[in-house]
Amino acid sequence: MQEIERKFLVTSNDFISQSTQIQSIVQGYINLDPDRSVRIRIQDDKGVITIKGKSNQSGTSRFEWEQTIPVEEAHKLLLLIEGNLIEKKRFLIPTKNHCFEVDVFEGTHQGLILAEIELNDENESFEKPAWLGKEVTGNAAYYNVSLAKNQALPDSPAGSVDSFQ
Repeated sequence: MQEIERKFLVTSNDFISQSTQIQSIVQGYINLDPDRSVRIRIQDDKGVITIKGKSNQSGTSRFEWEQTIPVEEAHKLLLLIEGNLIEKKRFLIPTKNHCFEVDVFEGTHQGLILAEIELNDENESFEKPAWLGKEVTGNAAYYNVSLAKNQALPDSPAGSVDSFQ
């Protein structure tokens, strides 16, 4: 129940041709406390509830518990959220031993494009694609819980969503 991930800005839309799957995601937070957030997500036609703990000092790992719930219940729970609803398209890009998840935000956060990679160990090495930009792991402004609190985009959003449609 430990999530280890690193997060990056994206510098170009070259990742699109490398993606094997695109998912539609809508999510909100019932609890926006960064020490222990509770997220409700509808991913395509699946409901999910996730509880996350506080990130470690580097921002790479934290406690995470996730459970699938009926999508009808997820819709009802989304009515209870604090802050903004987060809408995004997620592009899955497999690499040698990992899978990058590139989130192209819509709605309130349109213009923001982030890539995440989950690792087995904080010091695990991985191949960085050419479209991967500045690392923002540990920068709280790029946490989804922070995006739910704020309507403004973090400084220096990468890319343009217009080129992805």
